[in-house]
Amino acid sequence: MTPLVQMQGITAFYGHSQALFGVDLDLAEAEVVALMGRNGMGKTTTIRTLTRLLPHRAGTIRFAGQSLAGLPAHRAARLGLGLVPEGRRAFAGLSVEENLIAAARPGPWDRARVYAMFPRLKERSGQDAALLSGGEQQMLVIGRALMTNPRLLILDEATEGLAPLIRQEIWSAIRGLKAETGLAILVVDKSLRELSHVADRAVILEKGRTAWTGPMAAMTQALADRYLGV
Repeated sequence: MTPLVQMQGITAFYGHSQALFGVDLDLAEAEVVALMGRNGMGKTTTIRTLTRLLPHRAGTIRFAGQSLAGLPAHRAARLGLGLVPEGRRAFAGLSVEENLIAAARPGPWDRARVYAMFPRLKERSGQDAALLSGGEQQMLVIGRALMTNPRLLILDEATEGLAPLIRQEIWSAIRGLKAETGLAILVVDKSLRELSHVADRAVILEKGRTAWTGPMAAMTQALADRYLGV
């Protein structure tokens, strides 16, 4: 079966500075893959190239069998790439409801389903996103991505900087998405403990290169110390 995502030999630059040096990553339908590595190793850059926010210089990127080379970000998104970017980027001047409506595309995910997953969003549906807490904004951005009815949900540090109870609520939602929807998920996070409960495989980057890939169950403490430790 053809993988949903195929990235092979990807190189990418910021100006004259090379950030990726031949990254390989693949992901199947209904699979959850953890993209891991220390800070600055290329995780967000890999996501930016996949979602076409950053062009790649060499290598191939295919989604559902279609080349993404040359596609602008909005056209790649319409193929089924749903991004939850690092840093919680809700539309501050719009209400919760308006944020969700702005992203809506036909499919099983609608406002009622998002509100069922994150009930506090329903309680604040008429409130401007700028007035939400950080955790509520993150829930909103996840809900907004789901409203695009993606084939792949990409979560870039979705629990970073949040209170422990909010982090657990978001992890519970991710586990629910895996168990109940069959949605493919690419997740970047620092919590090896939480990732071990949700991810099928891991891909570890080091200095812009794919350093290790394998089943999450094969992630040993030695590997974690080598590639993820401070």
